[in-house]
Amino acid sequence: MIDVAGLSARAGDFELDDITFRIPEGGYGMVIGPAGSGKTTLLETIAGIVRTREGTVTLHGEDVTRIPPEARRLGLVYQHGYLFPHLSVRENVSYGASRREAADEMIERFGIAPLLEREVRTLSGGERQIVALARTLACEPRVLLLDEPFSALDPRSRNAVRREVRTIYYERRCTVLHVTHDFAEAGLLGDLAVLLDRGRVLQSGTPEHVFRHPASPYVASFLGAENIFAGIARPIHAHDPDWMDAEPDEWTELPVAFTTGGLTFYALGDVVPGPANAVIRGEEISISVEASASSVRNQFRGRVTEIAPAGALTRVTVEVSGVPLVSAVTTRSARELGLEVGRSVVVGFKATSVHLC
Repeated sequence: MIDVAGLSARAGDFELDDITFRIPEGGYGMVIGPAGSGKTTLLETIAGIVRTREGTVTLHGEDVTRIPPEARRLGLVYQHGYLFPHLSVRENVSYGASRREAADEMIERFGIAPLLEREVRTLSGGERQIVALARTLACEPRVLLLDEPFSALDPRSRNAVRREVRTIYYERRCTVLHVTHDFAEAGLLGDLAVLLDRGRVLQSGTPEHVFRHPASPYVASFLGAENIFAGIARPIHAHDPDWMDAEPDEWTELPVAFTTGGLTFYALGDVVPGPANAVIRGEEISISVEASASSVRNQFRGRVTEIAPAGALTRVTVEVSGVPLVSAVTTRSARELGLEVGRSVVVGFKATSVHLC
């Protein structure tokens, strides 16, 4: 368990301010944030390398705030895979190993036997990261701190090493805190996501919740949401919308009309009348040539203004009443629809796809 409460720390001119979150025993937490947000400083503070100014760090029920790093019984893997330059790869992996068998197991599992007699200075960045992971996991720590441990790996190696780390985690059920700037990686690995920026926690929760329900337009933008609108929200109380299936006394969220520019669409939420923000992810917006008779409440005719292929996905911008809506469709679908700039199309999205914040 990692329990951080009211944590503040300073490293040079950078400061962490009032950081609070909890990863349960055996949980896998992810810290996400842009460069310079304080992710590495947070790990170093939990490890005891950076001194805590205020707040507490509790590991497995023990307050370790004033305990030196070597007594915290944790493993830390840095992004650059810092290794002992005067030792061979074999000696690095064996250094601090809880037992010889543990070192041998990590050598086999990460496939680094061909590197064992190499000098550290001859390794590539990706090889350094793999050796650093093997060395730390050979120590069998109860708490594992990972600072972008796959960043130097090529895509094929990254998938294999990430899968192996996840497998070892499931076998041992240590508590993990993993730093990344890649939200897709957080969704693949993590049980808890902590979004950090400028030394502060902006939002925390399951990766799915943070992804689908960003706390602010800034968070939505960081997480790659294509459609973020400022506008006016107006809860609908006067009548029962024909697109609400349940009776009014069964509603858990209120129907809302949201107006941005010349466009009004419908959403569900618990908001007061007035200024608000709406977020719609591109994959939630469909494109068709004609309107459909489906349950999708928001359907609008507009004109394609931009088509941006990116591998298997294509982002298509459609202007509706002066408002650009970006849809993420498969490149194949875009081709089959015959999409081109200037073409008239219909975009559609469900009220449940609109997140108000």
